Amino acid sequence: MPLSFQTRPSLVAYVTCGDPDLATTRDVVLAAIDAGANVIELGVPFSDPVADGPVIQRASQRALQHRTTLADVLKLAAEVRQHAQSTGLIIFSYLNPILRMGLGRFCKIARHAGVDGALLTDLPVEEAGDYLHEMRRNDLATVFLAAPTSTEERLKRIAEASSGFVYAVSRTGVTGARQQLPEDARKLVRRLRKYTQLPIAVGFGISTSEQFGAVGEFADAAVVGSAIVETIERNPGKEAMSVAEFIKQLSAISPQLSVQER
Repeated sequence: MPLSFQTRPSLVAYVTCGDPDLATTRDVVLAAIDAGANVIELGVPFSDPVADGPVIQRASQRALQHRTTLADVLKLAAEVRQHAQSTGLIIFSYLNPILRMGLGRFCKIARHAGVDGALLTDLPVEEAGDYLHEMRRNDLATVFLAAPTSTEERLKRIAEASSGFVYAVSRTGVTGARQQLPEDARKLVRRLRKYTQLPIAVGFGISTSEQFGAVGEFADAAVVGSAIVETIERNPGKEAMSVAEFIKQLSAISPQLSVQER
């Protein structure tokens, strides 16, 4: 099932679970939802986060030092779901932790926890047959990454395999805040529109209200990750409040419009 984005641009907020600890992550997530986040990506810390820049790498390292596991993240998801019925919850992970738990077991626990779907950053769509089968069996949405370098054939395949939304990577490289939104993002969304009616979220590098507002001109949602994780890192003891303030500032320049108004 596609995730529901009621405003445009909607906000997909990423957090690294367990950074600095699971109790703080829970408070941050609930504060982010109260501040207007439409979808939460619950990041599973991993020892070799090759798609991520230094900010999220540091967060993963801190979370792993507290022995945060995939099972902990799923338990956290269930706690968040009790307080937030309509917010989208996505497990954001590398493939290895899912395989260690067992694909079938992961899907069953995720469904029971109230998770909506998952995004596995290093699982190529060409090798996702078993994953797609188990996710669909358990009524969980799949989200795949599309890059500016993807061929038309691959974009079509990514669009067909995705069921929650499509994550359009705004540029090549790793995650991390940037000063400008690359023109590649707009072109990629235009290319994806030929193959899907699903919502398209643009991520990698969005950190300012200007960038957030600009995404709403051509995509359904903006994914903000490193900027949120860095806000947590810089405000020990005030993480939840600081993240809520940052999220409110993102839409300060231009008000979000309903999808119908667009």
